[in-house]
Amino acid sequence: KQILVLGLDGAGKTSVLHSLATNHVKRSVAPTEGFNAICVNTEESQMEFLEIGGSESLRSYWKMYLPKVLLLIYVVDSADHARLPVAKQLLHQLIQNNSTLPVVVLANKQDLEGAYCITDIHDALALSDLGDERKMFLIGTHVAEDGSEISSSMKDAKELIAQLVLEAQ
Repeated sequence: KQILVLGLDGAGKTSVLHSLATNHVKRSVAPTEGFNAICVNTEESQMEFLEIGGSESLRSYWKMYLPKVLLLIYVVDSADHARLPVAKQLLHQLIQNNSTLPVVVLANKQDLEGAYCITDIHDALALSDLGDERKMFLIGTHVAEDGSEISSSMKDAKELIAQLVLEAQ
């Protein structure tokens, strides 16, 4: 069973995934053309992440993978105000037919000037409209300088994801 990682192009999905896998920062600048799979081992479990690129041409594949996953991680760029409405629309469309799929929203790039705070991201994505039955989490993250250890928020996100995977299995 996989964990699906989605979000618009440029949101930071690959950098976040690399950070989760290695506990170190490696910023990725190149967009994911297609798919990217990474296995992350924790003491309790092995987690398989599947990232699908966020460019318009790849978004049509997103829905095909949803029925097979334990968890959806949705990454948004907190500083990309103009594209938050698109991110919101896509997220709502994705999960409208799956009322119980757990969702972890990573409000990425919190370290950038002008980044929306967590409350603003929550409102911009209308997360309270996504149903009471589902487990829903919103975590502010950022990927700092190359080679440094990951931030405490990334460690928290990793622990949360591992816990959700254990509960879902």
